Amino acid sequence: MIRWDLASVGNPEAGPRHRGSRPVRPRLSAGVIPYRTGPGGSCEIFWIRRSKSLRFMGGWNAFPGGRASPADASVEVRGTMDGEQAFLDSGQLAAQPTCAMRELFEEAGILAAVGPVPDRSDLEAARMELLAERLDFGKWLEDRGLAVDASRLRFAGRWVTPPISPIRFDATFFLLEWPLSEPSQPNVIPGELDCGGWIRPADALDRWLAGDVLLAQPTLETLRVLAEHGPDGRNHLWLSESHQPNSPRSIEFRPAVRAIPLQTRTLPPATHTNTLLLGGRDLVLIDPGASDGESLRRLREIVDKEARRGGGQLRGIWLSHHHIDHVAGAEAMRRRYSVPVSAHSATAARLEGRGMRIDGRLKGGETVELAGTPRLRVRIIHTPGHASGHLCFLEERSGTLLCGDMLSGWGTVVINPPDGSMDDYLRSLERLEALGSRAALPSHGSMFHDPAKALRDARRHRLWREDRVMAAWESGQRAPASMLLPVYGDLDPVLRPIAARQLLAHLERLERTGRIDSLPDGILADIGRAEGPQL
Repeated sequence: MIRWDLASVGNPEAGPRHRGSRPVRPRLSAGVIPYRTGPGGSCEIFWIRRSKSLRFMGGWNAFPGGRASPADASVEVRGTMDGEQAFLDSGQLAAQPTCAMRELFEEAGILAAVGPVPDRSDLEAARMELLAERLDFGKWLEDRGLAVDASRLRFAGRWVTPPISPIRFDATFFLLEWPLSEPSQPNVIPGELDCGGWIRPADALDRWLAGDVLLAQPTLETLRVLAEHGPDGRNHLWLSESHQPNSPRSIEFRPAVRAIPLQTRTLPPATHTNTLLLGGRDLVLIDPGASDGESLRRLREIVDKEARRGGGQLRGIWLSHHHIDHVAGAEAMRRRYSVPVSAHSATAARLEGRGMRIDGRLKGGETVELAGTPRLRVRIIHTPGHASGHLCFLEERSGTLLCGDMLSGWGTVVINPPDGSMDDYLRSLERLEALGSRAALPSHGSMFHDPAKALRDARRHRLWREDRVMAAWESGQRAPASMLLPVYGDLDPVLRPIAARQLLAHLERLERTGRIDSLPDGILADIGRAEGPQL
């Protein structure tokens, strides 16, 4: 469990502070899927790759799109889109077509408007001003006698980012035919986007299956529908489960690697833990951490659906470690499917002490093959630090690291002595970096496209914090309560008990490495060497 955002406290390079325990409210957005009949007669779509520097989905392939602006509501729109009733039934705002067209013009350089077509130089200048956030899109259209042409659009569904992410969007998607005969063709100006190009949906899916690209669920599902049905199959997208934005659903981050965000008894600011479902014919469930009946019912539905799809069944349940937000639903799922529950021996000892049976032991170093299409090969890795029995799982085919609580999309991983060890955690981060994985999926948050950087950043942050602890010590601070301010700055009172546990972990490491002398017993009296809050 890693929900306290201590990464930002006192760190000028870190992200936002603790924001409470409610899911982040999604921001309204819209996107466009340009399509055409390619030179060979098959359907092609225009997709883009987002810059790796972007905080949200950096390095992922997607469709042109972005956030809605209040000014979108005042832009003139003419014509009626294909699928307008389905769009209205989706509950989205009427201004979404304008948002989609504005973002399409900014990111791909094509303008679908009613009225006299501006010359190329005018279009290029306006696009550059839009990219620089200096252009009033509505006024620019009005001055040229133009209006957004909604008749060019086909409604293609609504998707809401699940609550695993600290950045969420409520996005409406539209299809837009843009034939080869159009005088201007889409192009990308490097910046927020790296590149863009036309591709057949089937070829895009092949690249995803090969592990060459990262795709969000809306992009993946859209490509699947277009590959099977073409643009006239857009009504299949209207039935998306995203119309129930708070309902748990399966997110296939990599082929046969699915995350199911479930609300759990975890620490804020996040509210959910990723339960993972691996495989096709042979399925393995990792960390069923939900305990409420509705979440477990939905989890069973997803497991059953994927078992039917792959023509197989659930073979077992694996636990990354013993914390309650990773294990609370394990017994219910074991009873439902009559499958063994396996964990590291240190995890088993703790859980069996609570009365939970663990059937199998995972030492680390094993490799398990899961039959199906694709066939998965999963290496089990023992990574103590956050917990002494913590395990990670490397899906070797796609190079996807299922890193549990070694990384977090929300903040800093809590190291809680005595079961947690800062020394072990730092060594485990180094071992994971050496694996050379291509993507990492944590238990809390979305996928990291650059695992090596994320692991290095986590280690660098810990050492940066350790230097602050050492500086406080050298300045004469000895009691952890008095060290909190110089080490963490102006700390939210609700975070102090967890921050104190981090101080203890750092002090114990500093003592073991000889940077400070042996710690007198009284120094840690206000923290205690006994294990602190259950995480």
